[in-house]
Amino acid sequence: MREQAFHAFFEAHHVTLARLAYLLTGDTTAADDLAADALTEVWRHWDRVAAADDPAAYAKGIVANLARNWIRRQGRARRGLDLLGFPRSRPAPDVPAVLDVRSALRRLPYRRRACVVLRYAFDLPEQEVADILGISVGTVKSQTSRGAKQLADLLEDLRLPDQLGGWEVAR
Repeated sequence: MREQAFHAFFEAHHVTLARLAYLLTGDTTAADDLAADALTEVWRHWDRVAAADDPAAYAKGIVANLARNWIRRQGRARRGLDLLGFPRSRPAPDVPAVLDVRSALRRLPYRRRACVVLRYAFDLPEQEVADILGISVGTVKSQTSRGAKQLADLLEDLRLPDQLGGWEVAR
């Protein structure tokens, strides 16, 4: 009897609870999870909830509280805070500078670009870069050197910091 009553409540209110969660969060995946979590909580206290004047209102209140907590967690994540409130260890990248570097990289010939990226961004040894690209170590050295010089020329008018995201900026 208890299970049947809850099953009927579930069938009657699941869609409404999920819709409420979606309208509160704007996220369909979170909405489904929050509705499920709310219904789990309702089930845990079903005897008391079923005896209440409006069990659906109780369930909606749970969804609202869960959604508020979800929104708070999302805000913390966007601000770079974990659940304990500690800041991230990585500084935020300088987006305009990163975009300028990416744009300049696209202007390099493919082999130079590949050598520069593998050597500096991935910190791979010359031999490994040569193996990956199927070229000699000497070619890696010359292409990396020419690519770094060309990048420096392309980025010359920018005032880049000495380090960007923990990487030394080629000049």
